[in-house]
Amino acid sequence: MPPVAEQQVQHDNAPSLAQKHSFRKAVETVVEQLRRGENDSEAHQKLRDYAGNAHGQGSNRLSTLPSFEAPSNTGVIYVSDRASKKGYKQGALDWGNFGQGAPEVGHIDGAIDRPLTINAELDHFEYAPVAGTRPLREAVANLYNVQYREGKPSQYTYENVCIVPGGRAGLTRIAAAIGDANVGFFLPDYTAYEQLLSIFKRFVPIPTPLDRATAHNILPDFLEREVSSRGLGVVWKSNPANPTGQLVQGKELQEWINIGKKHRATLVLDEFYSRYIYPDDENDFGKTVSAAEFVDNVDMDPVVIVDGLTKSWRLPGWRVCWIVGPKEFISAMTSAGSFLDGGTNHVLQAAAVPLLEPKRVFNDTVALQKHFKKKRDYVLQKLKELKLHAEDPPNATFYLWLDLQGLPEPINNGMGFFEAALDEKVIVVPGIFFDINPGHRRELFDSPYHHHVRLSYGPTLEELKRGLEGLERMLVKHGYIQKS
Repeated sequence: MPPVAEQQVQHDNAPSLAQKHSFRKAVETVVEQLRRGENDSEAHQKLRDYAGNAHGQGSNRLSTLPSFEAPSNTGVIYVSDRASKKGYKQGALDWGNFGQGAPEVGHIDGAIDRPLTINAELDHFEYAPVAGTRPLREAVANLYNVQYREGKPSQYTYENVCIVPGGRAGLTRIAAAIGDANVGFFLPDYTAYEQLLSIFKRFVPIPTPLDRATAHNILPDFLEREVSSRGLGVVWKSNPANPTGQLVQGKELQEWINIGKKHRATLVLDEFYSRYIYPDDENDFGKTVSAAEFVDNVDMDPVVIVDGLTKSWRLPGWRVCWIVGPKEFISAMTSAGSFLDGGTNHVLQAAAVPLLEPKRVFNDTVALQKHFKKKRDYVLQKLKELKLHAEDPPNATFYLWLDLQGLPEPINNGMGFFEAALDEKVIVVPGIFFDINPGHRRELFDSPYHHHVRLSYGPTLEELKRGLEGLERMLVKHGYIQKS
C-alpha cells in the first residue's frame, strides 16, 4: 500500500512515532484481510463488475462502439445506482440518505427564503457570455471584497471572476488549462477529483495520503516539503475538506499561500463548504473562511478559488458557481469554457445577483451555521449511542468520517457496511471512493480507506432520524448492539 505521509512538525499532543507505526500496521492488516476476502465478498464483486471499473488496459472498452470505452464512475453515481436498484427514489419518505452530497433546500429558521418564481427578460433568452454576466461577476467580486478584503489596496473586480455552470464544470475548466506540471492532491478527498485528474493528460497527478495520527491535517511545513521535494506546480485541495470535515484557516492558511508564492506553485482551493463553519462562541456565528483573505495581489498571487450557490446558498439545482483568481487566469477560464461547456444559464445568473448582497449573505450564514451545527451535534450523539466512531469530529462541512474497524464482519469495511445499510433503506458512501486514484494506476485493494464510510448530515433532521433508525436495525441484526 502507499506509504502514509508523516509530518515532521506536530502539535504538542501529537501521537508518537510508535503510535503512528501501530496505526499503520492496523491499516495494513485490514487491507490484507480485505484483499484475501475479496472473492468471497459480494459487495466488492458488484463494485468490480460495474461499468468503468474493470482493471487493466482496454478492459473498459465498449463492445458495441469501436474506440469507445466506459468512463470510470464517481462514487456518488455508483452509490445512487445501487440504491435505486434497492428501490430508492429521490424524495422517498421511507429512506435515510446519508449519502447526499448536497444540503437540504427548504426553509430554515432565520434564513431568508429563496425566490420560488423568477422573472425573465427578453435578452435572457440569448446566450450569456462564456465568462458570465457582468452584474453577477461584479456581485461576486464585491462579496469577496466586503467579506475578506476590507482596507486592502488590491481589490477583486469583475475581471477576477468567471461564472461557471456548476462546481464540476469550474474544476474541469481549471484542469483543462493546466500545462505540463506535477499536480499534488491529498487523500482522502472529493470523489469527482479522480475523473478530473484522469481525463487531461498533460499534467501528472501526484497523491499524498494524509496521516490519521495528525487528524488528516496538512501543516505548513509538511506542505512546503511536499511542494519542494515533488516539484509540484499545482496543489489541488478542498478546504474545508470533503470527506473529513477538517479545516485550514487563519495563520496556517496564510502560510499555505506564502508557500505557493515562494515555490511558484498555484493553489487551487475548492471552497464550497467555506460557510459551513461551526464556532463554539455565539459571537463567531457568521464568520467564514476563504484564501481570499490572505491574497496580497489579486492579479499576481497564484491562488484560484472555486465556490458557488450549490452548497452555501443551498441551491444545487441552479448550477451557478464561480472561479475567482488573477485576471489573466480568468481569461484562460473563458477560453476553456468556450469549448467545454459554453457558459452558464442566463436567467439564473440574473436571479442570483440579489442573493449575493453582503448583508443578506451574512444573515443567511448565521442561520445556516446554527441549523447545521444542531444537526451535526444530534447525529454525533446518536452515533455515539450506537457505538459508531466518528474520526476527528468535524468543525466544518456537513460530513462525518466513520471508522468501522471495531464492527463485526462483513460490516467492518465500507462496501459491506454500505450494502447492509441499503437493506435497511439507508444510504452511505464507502470510504474507498475518496481514495482518489486517477487512471486507476493503483490497485483498488491497496486503499487505506476500506474501513471507512462517509455520512452526510446535509438532509433534513427528519431524514437523518430515519437513517439513524435504519443503522440501529442493521447493527442489531449483525449482533453489534442490542435493541434499545
